[in-house]
Amino acid sequence: MNNEIQAELNIGIVGHVDHGKTTLTSKLTGKWTDRHSEEIKQGISIKLGYADAEFYIDPSVSGISSYTSQKTHPLTGNKTELVRKVSFVDAPGHETLMAVMLSGAALLNGAILVVAANEECPQPRTIEHLLALKMHGIKNLVVAQNKIDLVSKEEALLNYKKLREFLDSEGYKDSPIIPTSAHFDTNIDALIYAIVNTIEKPSIEKLSSKPLKMQIVRSFDINKPSTKLKELKGGVLGGAILEGKISVNEKCFIYPGFENGPIEFKVKSLNSEKISLKEAHLGGLIAIGTDLDPFFCFSDKMVGQIVCEEKSKPTLSNIIKIDYNKIERLIEPNQSEFKIGERVVLVIGSSAQVGVIKKINKNNEFEIMLARNAAFYPKNKVAVSRNVNSRWRLAGYGEIK
Repeated sequence: MNNEIQAELNIGIVGHVDHGKTTLTSKLTGKWTDRHSEEIKQGISIKLGYADAEFYIDPSVSGISSYTSQKTHPLTGNKTELVRKVSFVDAPGHETLMAVMLSGAALLNGAILVVAANEECPQPRTIEHLLALKMHGIKNLVVAQNKIDLVSKEEALLNYKKLREFLDSEGYKDSPIIPTSAHFDTNIDALIYAIVNTIEKPSIEKLSSKPLKMQIVRSFDINKPSTKLKELKGGVLGGAILEGKISVNEKCFIYPGFENGPIEFKVKSLNSEKISLKEAHLGGLIAIGTDLDPFFCFSDKMVGQIVCEEKSKPTLSNIIKIDYNKIERLIEPNQSEFKIGERVVLVIGSSAQVGVIKKINKNNEFEIMLARNAAFYPKNKVAVSRNVNSRWRLAGYGEIK
């Protein structure tokens, strides 16, 4: 296979804060996903971190040991063969960043749940993250029981038993649990084997034939200070394609846009990490060079918007109707029913929106008025958070009617 290719699928790395998600991602990809100064300072992921990884095998080695992330096999020194290229999405584990994690779940084809062996299982964010994956219909899950170097064999086995019971109770009986130590590179080959053989590739050909739908999760102004007017480059959009494909020189639309409505733009360039593309499909974070004023893309101003074509324009409204489903396994007791006039936070795609409940009918259908227009498609899943003890906590999810 040619290694100058786009990633074939998006895999989320989720779990409780400080359980080793970012460290494990760096071992699988060779890249550190905490690239923003505030993240490095706090030691936690704030924004979704993306990094592509290539997985290889040495055909002369049998079993799990043949798998590696290196072009040369570490045991044999042989040149390896590429079997899969993926893009990892490192989602935040801190409770105040739950909305960011939920926006990531909408983009995933599968996930790795990272659980520390040296802490009680399951932790609050472990539960919420797994429920978020379940809400979005993500069935392909690999579990990394991390930090096994910090516990005894007996403690690791007890933690494994609790973890297995938790996964089984939530419908993930077939998800493999791989004991790992990201710090010492323990069982990284077994983890890669599990990823390649558990997380199925989406049908890129089938999805690419549909009209373009793309979620923006980053946006940038790439111009340096004092750049001359003639040398200014348009704003850059970073996002994940959900359906369809996008080509250089194509005319596209951004929804919901700003005060004056949707924005039309022309695609000037396409990149997947350092690879320049003429056409891009589902898989990885795609950077779109545009002819937009860079002011509109500066410092993630476009996050939460949808890129589409004429045939796939979304609904644009500040009124949204959902069939609401409560998540029974909540972190804190949450017995009270929702009330008309109650404020909620909806995560629609990669956009977190504050709204007020206007109507509730007997079938748990909610009508919610948002603070501003949102772009959405029928049957999209949205996460619903409510204020519990002065904190926004995940309460349930809804399907847009």
